[in-house]
Amino acid sequence: MTVKISTEWPAGYRINPRISHIAPDDVAAFREIPVAVAGDCMGRSIGAMGLRCYNSDIKTVLCGPAITVRVRPGDNLMIHKAMLMAKPGDVIVIDGGGDLTQALVGGLMRTTALARQLGGFVIDGAIRDLVEWAEDGIAIFARGHTHRGPSKVGPGEINITIACAGLAVQPGDLILGDADGVIAVPAADVAGLLPKARAHLDKEALIRADNERGTADPERFDAVLRDKGLPL
Repeated sequence: MTVKISTEWPAGYRINPRISHIAPDDVAAFREIPVAVAGDCMGRSIGAMGLRCYNSDIKTVLCGPAITVRVRPGDNLMIHKAMLMAKPGDVIVIDGGGDLTQALVGGLMRTTALARQLGGFVIDGAIRDLVEWAEDGIAIFARGHTHRGPSKVGPGEINITIACAGLAVQPGDLILGDADGVIAVPAADVAGLLPKARAHLDKEALIRADNERGTADPERFDAVLRDKGLPL
């Protein structure tokens, strides 16, 4: 879908074009990388806080490029527009200000998302129609839920830098979500992060094997303690 870029947007409105510079092979590869591993490789200091996965399957995985949306709390007009701009696999990431008084996304929107093969949703706000979201088919993470529905009057912005539950997200970032949480990998960092994450997984596999055998090396921690001045 072509979006006309204008400098004459009304106050509070902005629609920027979809951005995606991530290779499909990289997206597929990151589906095998746990969020905790990716986060460890990115400094252990990033990630959305206070969101929960509303799918019933704890093994649900979210992975795809971000379409970002900022809305007025309780209004989902621009979310509908963003969904119609999105391509298969895209993840709709919404800054709803953490408001839980009105649901931003519900079951009818889930039907649209499934038909358009979207990758899922990450919402700093509320959803509704939980029975439908619990089904397999599309991942969703949100701050909470309520039966109260949204308005559709605006304003809102699409494909701008947002903060979603404490997570900075730029359009086109790779969004990863699983049972542990949600993070955003800057598009420029994706290719470099993948080998680091795979190496981290290999390292964890060796540690896990030692733990299972009961042969964990105490020097792993003693060396750290000696560096802190402990007489070990």
